[in-house]
Amino acid sequence: MRRPLIAGNWKMFKTAEEAHVYAEELSRRVSGVENREILVCPPSVYIHPLVRAFADSPVMIGAQNVFWEDEGAYTGEVSAPMLRSLGARFCLIGHSERRQYFLETDATVNQRLKASLKAGLTPIVCVGETLKERQDNTTIERVSSQLTNGLKDVSTDDASRIVIAYEPVWAIGTGKTATPEIAQEVHGVIRSLLAGIFGAERAGLIRILYGGSVKPDNIDVLMAKEDIDGALVGGASLDAASFERIIRYRG
Repeated sequence: MRRPLIAGNWKMFKTAEEAHVYAEELSRRVSGVENREILVCPPSVYIHPLVRAFADSPVMIGAQNVFWEDEGAYTGEVSAPMLRSLGARFCLIGHSERRQYFLETDATVNQRLKASLKAGLTPIVCVGETLKERQDNTTIERVSSQLTNGLKDVSTDDASRIVIAYEPVWAIGTGKTATPEIAQEVHGVIRSLLAGIFGAERAGLIRILYGGSVKPDNIDVLMAKEDIDGALVGGASLDAASFERIIRYRG
């Protein structure tokens, strides 16, 4: 069985005090949650404080980005060993905003992925199409290319340590959500693509999250789909009550 994972991506939000207050509230709200994993990915400056703040709760902490070298003269970058030493367990890789604003490519996704695996982080590799690609009926082609290139030379043994997040770019922060049927269709294709890369048995172990305007009022129907193993939540994860409802999806 694939253990569901609900991940919150804070993006560039919250002050240190706001992060502390949030951690106290969410810790209370999710006490006793079982049968699913909970992850918060804050800005890197809050990773260590939040690891400590959530220490007695089921909430894990991840990073929003990672550099591919362990150390060196790379001003402003943060390496996978650094993140691991702070207590981070996961790392987002190739989020559409990183691709759009910071020109990340499938090749750099692959480098970050390998560095994360080497350091013991669980990488969450983000893939997804733009609105134009959706309208041009090239969604599968785009996602296939991102997976093939992003997972290049990853061993079968490491495959089950990877999480994939399907995030249609046209649904991120727009209020638009892929219907559960659209999401399941693409998730099913991703599962088939992973089977082609790693074999069907290993592909069956890989969790595939849906991301794109996930909210309390659509999480239940999304999580009811066969190949949706969790959610990558943006704006709705910034409010503890909203995020709790998503974490406690019914299904």
